[in-house]
Amino acid sequence: MRRKIYDKLVEWKNKTDRKPLIVNGARQVGKSYILQEFGKQEFENYLIVNLETDKALARKFEEDITPMPIIQYLESAHSQRIIPGKTLIILDEIQASERALTSLKYFCEQAPDYHIVAAGSLLGVAINRKQYSFPVGKVDELSLFPMDFEEFLWALGKENFVALIRQHFETNEPLDVHSMAMDFYNNYLIVGGMPAAVKEFIATNSFVAVADIQNRILNEYIADMAKYAEPYTSIKIRACYESIPAQLAKENRKFQYRVVQRGGSSTIFGESIEWLKYAGVILKCQKTTQGTMPIKVHIDLSDNFKIYMSDVGMLTMQSGIATQAILSPIETENTFMGAVAENYVAQAFVSNLIPLLYWKNENTAEVDFVIQKGVDIIPIEVKSGVRVRSKSLGIFMNQYPCPYAIRLSKKNFGYENNIKSVPLYAAFCI
Repeated sequence: MRRKIYDKLVEWKNKTDRKPLIVNGARQVGKSYILQEFGKQEFENYLIVNLETDKALARKFEEDITPMPIIQYLESAHSQRIIPGKTLIILDEIQASERALTSLKYFCEQAPDYHIVAAGSLLGVAINRKQYSFPVGKVDELSLFPMDFEEFLWALGKENFVALIRQHFETNEPLDVHSMAMDFYNNYLIVGGMPAAVKEFIATNSFVAVADIQNRILNEYIADMAKYAEPYTSIKIRACYESIPAQLAKENRKFQYRVVQRGGSSTIFGESIEWLKYAGVILKCQKTTQGTMPIKVHIDLSDNFKIYMSDVGMLTMQSGIATQAILSPIETENTFMGAVAENYVAQAFVSNLIPLLYWKNENTAEVDFVIQKGVDIIPIEVKSGVRVRSKSLGIFMNQYPCPYAIRLSKKNFGYENNIKSVPLYAAFCI
């Protein structure tokens, strides 16, 4: 499957000041797959080892973390020459070996000619482990997220469709095949962006089969919570994660600890939220109190934040919403679809490295997302249907100077009253 990170991997390969690379990302987002494709296409050969399952290699790192003994061991164990500039070394699940992570510092200093890349699913949460030593300043880093809607369309063989959407995003002209694009979008809300789920959907066209894959991924997440956290903490982590559909179902989607547990507070659950964020399985959207540049300096660092799942397909599966409610062409009053649409947009923004921020004034006005584009602040409103009336966007535009606003909905492309109408399926263009 084509992934956007591939071009960044090629850029890393060709850098003159290249350092060992760490590819971060949650479990099952496709790190191992894309790195092996990278090795096949861009190198004469590659070697991949899994530090969770290769106990002998993990023990070797405990003995020696300097490059040449490690290279010699890998060559002997795999009967394969490792040639600088021609061989890609992939250390998969590197969070399972703290010494292997530390060794990247020495590869940077003593063996910079070797192309070595490490993939880690839970590096962010490993920071609390006693012997953890991150090679600060000695590695390059990239992040891989679940497939966004553009990558989903690529997987379906719809590259020309993507180009058409991008063209109409620029011109604001209505798209003739709008209803077809909405059908693809609805499918994506159910399937999501986990590569295994997308692959299963392409092979079977079955949402039931996709749900089986998603349940397996969920079980792996739960197993990680038990493996990489203390027993008491893992229970709280799981409770926070399982509360997300209920949190988003509220009219006020701000995360509330009391929804997790009666009497819950940041003291009890704050660490659990951070664990989930660093594990890459949730997205945190923080409140900004101003609509002026630079937007980041106005972030409210209190408990005014929203939590989304990193993959919208996992949200729809865990919420139990009926697939027919998503696929139906008839617009219903199901308020949870608004939460699903917001989660989808949050996922699209994170894939494009856009910080997640929302705005709320002292009264009731609230804008779903605000982004900074150069010196401009752009308010973005998300509507799950074609009914798009809202006062909040107008309040924001009257209060702060902004060149235009964006409204994401099921309506076609258009531009009126300084509001750029963008169909939900085109969120990846922002």
